[in-house]
Amino acid sequence: MYIYFLLYINTVSGGVKVIMDLFEQFLVEPINILPKEGEVNYYGEVMPLEEADFYFQALLREVDWRCDQAVIFGKRIETKRKVAWYADRPFSYTYSNITKYAQLWTKNLRALKNAVEQQTGETYNSCLLNLYHNGSEGMAWHSDGEKDLQENGAIASLSFGATRKFAFKHKQSKEVVSLDLKAGSLLVMKGVTQKHWLHRLPPTKKVSEARINLTFRTINT
Repeated sequence: MYIYFLLYINTVSGGVKVIMDLFEQFLVEPINILPKEGEVNYYGEVMPLEEADFYFQALLREVDWRCDQAVIFGKRIETKRKVAWYADRPFSYTYSNITKYAQLWTKNLRALKNAVEQQTGETYNSCLLNLYHNGSEGMAWHSDGEKDLQENGAIASLSFGATRKFAFKHKQSKEVVSLDLKAGSLLVMKGVTQKHWLHRLPPTKKVSEARINLTFRTINT
């Protein structure tokens, strides 16, 4: 079963209600887009497009972007997608059998962290950044269940640049929920979501522009 959200949605009895305006599109309050066994709150666009564009350009310039690495079947591979990791202090974080060390917040990243914390009512001590140069670059199905992460902790995903489809798949029923993430949009995964759902950023030939995604999270200390 597939559920696909084109814009901003709000579940109501008997169906789906679309909230939109001729000039502005916004959510009055966040929506949990998952039908069961998880909580993924979608906030819609939380900043004007001009502000989102400012941060997109600033992050392109300021972040220490590097190709991601992973060890698969004993072989180290390097991705076209670039990553960076920033935090309150130089935490170590291991995923895909590679250990990385965080850099300290830049001024713009700290401002975004504070804004996301205020918006979500959660706190975060680190951020994993991904730079996708175009639609050919994506992320395969996975869940964020690394032992370094706070169990059932909130992970806030803030998007800049190109609009990209983002999908969730239930591990047992294989039910899929998808939505488009626009520049300046915010989505928060929390609770038991990682135990029951996979998520991915599927590649597409329809997108030629770059996208930057920030995932604020809490590392165990």
